[in-house]
Amino acid sequence: MITELSHDDFQALAALEARALSGVSAALLGEALAGDAACVVGYWHDEQLTGYALLARLPFDAELQAIGVLPEHRGQGVGDRVLKAVLAVAARWQSERVLLEVRESNTAAIRLYKGAGFQQDGYRRDYYPAVHGAAGRESALLMSRSV
Repeated sequence: MITELSHDDFQALAALEARALSGVSAALLGEALAGDAACVVGYWHDEQLTGYALLARLPFDAELQAIGVLPEHRGQGVGDRVLKAVLAVAARWQSERVLLEVRESNTAAIRLYKGAGFQQDGYRRDYYPAVHGAAGRESALLMSRSV
């Protein structure tokens, strides 16, 4: 089941993010749940929050800031479900496009985004800090799709 999350869901969301490691701080999650400039959708399986997506409202567009899925639920369509839900929110907001950035090495996410109609618009060299245990920095792909 997909729902828009509220402040009441903060503990479940923070616990999910601690395991999903999508890179969003607890403070940012709390701000997103408290304000009207963002929407957090969650996917519930057997009353457990197993996936979420954070969408921020911009003046003309929306920005997908994170998708997080519990490791044991990856590859089961959870990311696709929350992505479709945030695209519906962007349409409700009358956003023109949804923007995102993704690590160049995150092939599963890139496949998900391309499958949903996102196209690469740009490239940020050495944008992300290295993943644990890796040297150097990692580049980001900039992607978007019309709503």
